[in-house]
Amino acid sequence: MSLFGSVLLGPTLLGLTLLGPVSLGFLETPLHAQVPDEALSTSVRPGQEPTIPDGSDIDGSTMVVSLVTMGPGRRVWERFGHNAIWVRDPIRGINRMYNYGMFSFQQENFLKRFIQGEMMYWMAGFDGRLHMGAYIEADRSVWVQELNLTPDKRAEMYAFVEWNERPENRFYPYDYYRDNCSTRVRDALDRVLDGRLRDLTFDAETGTTYRFHTRRLLAPDLGAYAGTLFSLGQPIDQPISAWEEMFLPVRMMKTLRGVTVLDPDGQEVPLVRSEDTIYLSSMPVERETPPAWLLGFLGFGLIVAAGILPLGSRGSTPRASRIAAASLTSLWGLLVGVGGWFLVLVWIFTQHWAAHWNENILLFNPLAIALVALVPLAVAGRGGAGVGRWARRLVWIVAATSVLALVIQLLPAFDQVNSEIIAAVLPPNLAMAWAVSRLTA
Repeated sequence: MSLFGSVLLGPTLLGLTLLGPVSLGFLETPLHAQVPDEALSTSVRPGQEPTIPDGSDIDGSTMVVSLVTMGPGRRVWERFGHNAIWVRDPIRGINRMYNYGMFSFQQENFLKRFIQGEMMYWMAGFDGRLHMGAYIEADRSVWVQELNLTPDKRAEMYAFVEWNERPENRFYPYDYYRDNCSTRVRDALDRVLDGRLRDLTFDAETGTTYRFHTRRLLAPDLGAYAGTLFSLGQPIDQPISAWEEMFLPVRMMKTLRGVTVLDPDGQEVPLVRSEDTIYLSSMPVERETPPAWLLGFLGFGLIVAAGILPLGSRGSTPRASRIAAASLTSLWGLLVGVGGWFLVLVWIFTQHWAAHWNENILLFNPLAIALVALVPLAVAGRGGAGVGRWARRLVWIVAATSVLALVIQLLPAFDQVNSEIIAAVLPPNLAMAWAVSRLTA
């Protein structure tokens, strides 16, 4: 998809820009199963604390508990990877892999909940070998880390995931950064470690942000990359800790390599007892840093601006030039205006916290949508001089807020990483202001 196509579709196809990467891409295992109505609100009633078994009645001496990590896939929603908890016990015949990435298109009000950021996900256990084989068949890397847990902690983990899989406990409100398949696995592990994982990582700086990882992992798909850059606001540009960074399965796998736990004698030992690479994908390895695409986005903006500017001159065929100018500036005004209203609606009316406080609203000014009517009327000479004045005022307001989007980058309180969007949208907005002023003078 071209950059222009991704920006144009972004405001109108919510699921392809903001909510999926698919924008964010943890739609890992869709199952077409009906979700119980009571789970769509909460799985625990207000004032009622769940009773979670501690596994004291289970012998964990022959159990093996592992973290299974699946690398990125080819589809957009697979770019962030996946993980699961694998419990085996050859004596009892247990071989279950617990997956927290389940959702259903058939749940009540699916689309409404999807748009509003109120998706319900759930966890489920599967046959370990078969589940792992599905990822290998999809050509996704698979790593297995056996965890160095004491027998009582292995039993506690098994008791917890079995409890968590019950219909009344399995559902949770999904958040693509703060409460996804990987953070649920992280929290389950931290629970049996009595909070040690959180203590070791919560204040550990990473030098990264949610946007940093989103950009680098979505780089193979320009449409999703541009869509999330447009849709997601300042909250995802704040520094994140190693604890928060474990929203990514591969990062969690790497973090656990440096975590230690106490053995029965009180000695510190590595949490990861052993690590095996089960399968390596033929896909390119995930990039470590975001792409440097500023010049490419700027090139797009300059090309669009160069297409608008000549149309502001009357030339030898003034009628044809003016009609073309009115058409192109109206189209660009429609794109900018619809994009702006999209950002307003997501900010005000949805639970997508990551899309709030979005500085791109200065570039995609909602007022620009009025240019769709004002510019053709002014160019056609209809509506009197007042229509032309309003058109000129409006385009210069759009141009001024676009320049403001660039200027505030110099201020410490405005740290949204959106330079590529500025580069793509500012030149056309300035060109549109100049062209409309010439045509309606």
